[in-house]
Amino acid sequence: MLASTADAVSAVRAGRSLTEALTRTPAALRPGTQALAFTVLRRLGTAQALRQRLAPRQPPPEVEGLLLCALALLWPADEAPPYADHTLVNQAVSAVQRVAPASAGFVNAVLRRFIRERDTWVSTLTTGPKADPVACWNHPRWWIDQLRRDWPDHWATLLAQAQRHPPMVLRVNRQRSTVAAYLEALAAVGLSAVPLEAALWPDALCLTQPCPVERLPGFAEGWVSVQDASAQRAAALVLGHDGQALPPGARVLDACAAPGGKTAHLLEWRPDLDVLALDADAQRLRRVEDTLARLGLRARTHAADARRVADWWDGRPFDAILLDAPCSASGIVRRHPDIAWLRRAQDITALAHIQAELLEALWPLLKPGGRLVYATCSVFRAEGAAQVEAFVQRQSPGTVQVDPVAPGHVLMLPDNPTAAVADGFYYALLHSPAPSSAVPGSA
Repeated sequence: MLASTADAVSAVRAGRSLTEALTRTPAALRPGTQALAFTVLRRLGTAQALRQRLAPRQPPPEVEGLLLCALALLWPADEAPPYADHTLVNQAVSAVQRVAPASAGFVNAVLRRFIRERDTWVSTLTTGPKADPVACWNHPRWWIDQLRRDWPDHWATLLAQAQRHPPMVLRVNRQRSTVAAYLEALAAVGLSAVPLEAALWPDALCLTQPCPVERLPGFAEGWVSVQDASAQRAAALVLGHDGQALPPGARVLDACAAPGGKTAHLLEWRPDLDVLALDADAQRLRRVEDTLARLGLRARTHAADARRVADWWDGRPFDAILLDAPCSASGIVRRHPDIAWLRRAQDITALAHIQAELLEALWPLLKPGGRLVYATCSVFRAEGAAQVEAFVQRQSPGTVQVDPVAPGHVLMLPDNPTAAVADGFYYALLHSPAPSSAVPGSA
């Protein structure tokens, strides 16, 4: 297991996603490997700093991967360690003996030294004026600096929250069940959950303990989906909290639809909608189709770049557009800890450019009186508030109305009651004024 974890973590350090890396792991080892890799990636900054200090000369890649994993797993944490110290050292040495026998003694010496000096290393790397920010916060330095600029009062809390284990939140398919009925179904199979605040999440439950989807009653039959609480706020913004902000049969565009959770939620609320689910990636679009089929829902799907309107638009305007734009995914690092190590500072500029292009291309496709919801799973202002502010400034005065009902940046902060269940997100609801200049009904 440690060897497969080292392979996966090394793949992430080489620029591949953890999801892709795990496809090369034998199926029987995949769940355990993923769990260990998540732990290692949440401590990777610390492990890299330790390796550099304990072994200044960089070892061969296959040795370094095992050493980083072992150091990360030996680092003290609140949760119980997956292995006892001596077991982990023995496993690491055994794994090294299979790939680089001459390095076995070196790995053994480094790990045993760290165990002897662990308290000193914890103090050196994480406290005092010489503390290493990357080792302390387990994010790249540019990421830490960006959060400090964007959220000077909250950056440390946001980084700490990103290291926590995420909850497993469900969305009940209101076409097939209710929150109350599904709570009973969970209890019947020995699972427990709590409903979230109905005003914000009328269809949401948070499991007391995460579990494989195969254990969820009625999952294959479409009773329920797994979807983060923040992502579940999109439907109410598009449709209004009573679901009736759009007329019967309204045309709705989900412009970057994959993997389909938000598309499905819209249709669970309003099966009468004429929804076009668009995505530039044909392979990912098939996941949208599979999701809709499982839930018993229908939408038109089309593979195209939303920015190239002439390639896919039939010329008929939309009543509403959901633009869940490509972004850094900086708000969902606790679910995908590889993201922090895969992103580069220049990615934010490139992604912000794509987001601006999407807004400019799609806004003219709205009917007068229509509504556009702009969303990103990011906590960076360049992909949220700054993006929308710049878009509004580029338009003629009075042609875009920003609805205050949208939450803006959703941050994981202790004084935010949603922080425990909701990922970092950004939402803006933009209205295209009706010809009479009356403000459309808000959500």
